[in-house]
This record gives sequence, C-alpha cells and structure tokens, in this order.
Amino acid sequence: MKLAQVIGRVFCSRQDPGLDKKTLLLIQPLRWEDGKALGDPVVAADTVGAGASENVFWVAAREAAMAFPDVPAVDAAVVGIVEGHQVKDFRTR
Repeated sequence: MKLAQVIGRVFCSRQDPGLDKKTLLLIQPLRWEDGKALGDPVVAADTVGAGASENVFWVAAREAAMAFPDVPAVDAAVVGIVEGHQVKDFRTR
C-alpha cells in the first residue's frame, strides 16, 4: 500500500458503467518518511468515503480493481484512511 493525500474530486459527464456510483478522488502520493509530495497526482476510486485533505492508503494495478466486489476498470483505489503514522530511523539508499 502507498500513502497519499486527497487533494480533490473528479467529476465525469460520461464514464464506464462499472464506475457508476463510485466516487473518484484526486490524490497526491506522499513519501512515508516526511509526508512530502511524490510524483504526479493520481485519480483513484474511493472505497472508504475519504474526504478532502485526508491522508489515505491506496493501491494500484490489479489490486485496485480487486478492492471492489464488482471489479471495475480502475488503476488506483483508496482502501484506507490514515489516522497517523510514525517512521523511526528511516533511511534511504
């Protein structure tokens, strides 16, 4: 799982029928060690009712579609709301 912050919502006038009644969020991936932005924002389907500015767990690729019972065509999905996290002695190589 990856860490991100919800920075907005995405609204579509037309979309795949598998995405009907699913909320699409714009999320900014974050680095675990310091919470700074990592890469470009991502559109992710929401499974947990995340709100603006919340930190979330997200998954990508096949795991994203598997987060839903009906397996829609999604590349990213929010699967948890992060209340807090702690990183002790984090080192990068």
